[in-house]
Amino acid sequence: MKRLVVSTIILAALAAATPTRAADPVKIGLSGPFTGGSSSMGVSMRDGVKLAVDEVNRAGGVLGRPIALIERDDQAQNEVGVQIAQELVNKEKVVATLGFINTGVALSAQRFYEDAEIPVINNVATGSAITKQFLPPDYDNNYIFRTSANDTIQASMIVDEAIDHRHFQKVAIMADSTNYGQLGRQDLEAALARKGMKPVAIEKFNIKDVDMTAQLLRAQQAGADAILTYGIGPELAQIANGMSKLGYKVPLVGSWTLSMSSFIDNAGPNGEGARMPETFIQEPTTPKRKAFIEAYQKAYAIDRMPSPVSAAQGYDSVLLLVAAIKQAGSTDGKKIREALESLKDPVDGVITTYHTPFSATNHEAITPELVVFGEVRGGRVGFAYEQDRKAAETASN
Repeated sequence: MKRLVVSTIILAALAAATPTRAADPVKIGLSGPFTGGSSSMGVSMRDGVKLAVDEVNRAGGVLGRPIALIERDDQAQNEVGVQIAQELVNKEKVVATLGFINTGVALSAQRFYEDAEIPVINNVATGSAITKQFLPPDYDNNYIFRTSANDTIQASMIVDEAIDHRHFQKVAIMADSTNYGQLGRQDLEAALARKGMKPVAIEKFNIKDVDMTAQLLRAQQAGADAILTYGIGPELAQIANGMSKLGYKVPLVGSWTLSMSSFIDNAGPNGEGARMPETFIQEPTTPKRKAFIEAYQKAYAIDRMPSPVSAAQGYDSVLLLVAAIKQAGSTDGKKIREALESLKDPVDGVITTYHTPFSATNHEAITPELVVFGEVRGGRVGFAYEQDRKAAETASN
């Protein structure tokens, strides 16, 4: 009997002396271009995601477990994105992935998450087809969600701005040759067609092109009084600089990527006045946005975010995913998807306070009324219209 008691005491003492194993982390993929021409978007998105994850982990994590981000640089290359998706699904066993900056990478890679029934929240890529790639009846369920303004929304806004608000009569379209640029071009043409109009010129350029003279001359000769753009920062800057060299002074109105630091910095004075749809402008118009901006500036020792939109949408994507995991009470992909489609509690994000942002048939969190026009002024993006600023200052968050 004494031996039994002694053994029990020893075992209890050993158990007390052995540290409790920390809860296994919840592994979430984070995929985007952290190097190259798209990196201002990718890095800003990544940094916004990290801010949110740090806040969640400081508050105890999710389901009592910390979040661990598994970061991968897809270099804005479709084939690299495909390899990363396979690795995150099969090797890392992530419960969900955040990211995709480039439409082409998303359309190439997200099928691996769909097949594995693992949710993806696209927090920057805007191609209209992205959340429609796996719809019923061809697929039982759609695991692709989004927290950015899709190109159907943006193209309609761009055309409304150019035609209805600023009364341009002859517009040209300049779009890059990627899936992003060409799908955006199609959306712009469709938006113009709804107004009974056609562009007077449609021009294409490639990533890393540095001379847009031929395309701009054709637009000028066609009498274009505005240029509508779909591309990314470095090449958009070449358009603005090329226009300056030609003395061709017409406005640039394009997709949100005109707000990228790689456009603003490379175009310099030639980029002034460019306008674009934005879900977030780096101004402290609400307490939530003020706190987010200050936290970003402090964490990364930077004043102007390279891509404020990407940072804010990345931050919000974490909050929505965490809310879904908590509601599901599980990290099972199917249960997370079902929770995302039926979020019960409001989620206080930077862009807005989300009230059931998704449903079984709609995986787009951003609606047209959440998007405003930004304008490049003094090397930053501000509100193009004062009424939008005033509306932002009275926003619920």
